[in-house]
Amino acid sequence: MNTKQIGDFGENAAAEFLEDNDYEILERNFRMKFGEIDIIAEKDGCMVFVEVKTRRGNAFGEPSQYVDYRKQRHIRQTASAYANIETTEMRFDVIEVFYGENNSGYYVKKIGHIENAF
Repeated sequence: MNTKQIGDFGENAAAEFLEDNDYEILERNFRMKFGEIDIIAEKDGCMVFVEVKTRRGNAFGEPSQYVDYRKQRHIRQTASAYANIETTEMRFDVIEVFYGENNSGYYVKKIGHIENAF
């Protein structure tokens, strides 16, 4: 798989994970001039903006560590443009998807959900 396919694989796994945990997916790959948000979801009246990081392992650090200040700023700007901040409760999460490979193809080894990541 190339980088785009790996990212799509992780985002699909993250969206399924969120739906299994009673989140409603509102948008995927929402883009504006400020940046992109992988998943926008809603649960219990809270709008959740999710950055998904997909890795084979954590030998080079935890995937969430790659959501640096610059990336956080872009996500916040995009979220502000998407939502009416005055009336909507908002939260920024990171979902880490770890994958493996076998004869059948790629599979999810583990998913970590970090609520209020930034």
